[in-house]
Amino acid sequence: MNTDETKLKHLEFIQAVISRMNNCSFLLKGWSVTLVSALFALSAKDVDIRFVLIAYFPAIVFWILDGFFLDQEKRYRQLYALVIEDSQEVPQLEMNTTKIKSIEGSWASATFTKTLLPFHGVVIGTILLVMFGFFVAGAK
Repeated sequence: MNTDETKLKHLEFIQAVISRMNNCSFLLKGWSVTLVSALFALSAKDVDIRFVLIAYFPAIVFWILDGFFLDQEKRYRQLYALVIEDSQEVPQLEMNTTKIKSIEGSWASATFTKTLLPFHGVVIGTILLVMFGFFVAGAK
């Protein structure tokens, strides 16, 4: 395999990882809404606020995981850019991103980006509203 073919294959590998990270992020958002909705249904059925309080756990955990996947995706995008520009920092077919610093900083900062904060913020806000509704209604 010549150098151009190796570079092309390397870029394909990186793009496949980026696509998987993006898909995982999409699935996490779906699972977050599904689990929170299911817990809301259980709380309405039994008129029990504890199910609403439990809804915070998956909402927060999925938000943190989504931040992790976004951070990793950004690192692989940087790796992709380095491979395109034939950077000497990246050996042929190297997939390790530990040396690559994320553009915006860290995993925690990726959790609060303008792409994740609105979605997960709405989920957390909805839980707060439902919880407030329970207090207003005087549930147990």
